[in-house]
Amino acid sequence: MDGTGRRRGAALEDAILRAAADEMREAGYAGMTMDKVARRAGTNKNAIYRRWPNRAALGVAAYRQLARAQMTVPDTGTLRADALELLAKANATWSSPQGAVLRDLLAAAGDDPQLLGLLREQAGDTTMDNAWLTLLGRAVARGEAPPEAVHPRVASLPMTMLRGEYAVRGLPSVPGAVLTEIVDEVFLPLVRGRGATGPGR
Repeated sequence: MDGTGRRRGAALEDAILRAAADEMREAGYAGMTMDKVARRAGTNKNAIYRRWPNRAALGVAAYRQLARAQMTVPDTGTLRADALELLAKANATWSSPQGAVLRDLLAAAGDDPQLLGLLREQAGDTTMDNAWLTLLGRAVARGEAPPEAVHPRVASLPMTMLRGEYAVRGLPSVPGAVLTEIVDEVFLPLVRGRGATGPGR
């Protein structure tokens, strides 16, 4: 805050993003307006537009901050347990208030080309992919995985498969047995196989 008690910089940005996330939780993306966000954040629309040029950019930024704030990376001591815990957290998130915000953004994107473009740009979920890369890096340090396993394609695979399950089932949750299959039958074999070398690899 400055000498007048007004928030500036990161503090103001955090307040605006929290307000936008709260608006989307309560009224959905369609009900979120710059006026409502400004009132809730205790600022004015000009302060918002200086940072985000439109409602779509603000909505996506608010969701990303929400996702980062709730992201914790498991550290159980084994790659399998870490992977199962992280995938279970992601699965629970999709049916949580945070997941409802994302589902609403995705639904609204069908009628909002600007929002659709921003969501496509963010399709590689950097926060989640970094969490998986962290798991893989720890596994390498423990000798559980070859260094070649620390790769963006490997890191993105569990979440790609989880999203595929959502699409097939049409439900915001996947049974635990399926999560175990993703880890045991696909992810871990891929991780272990990354260290193999041979013709054509």
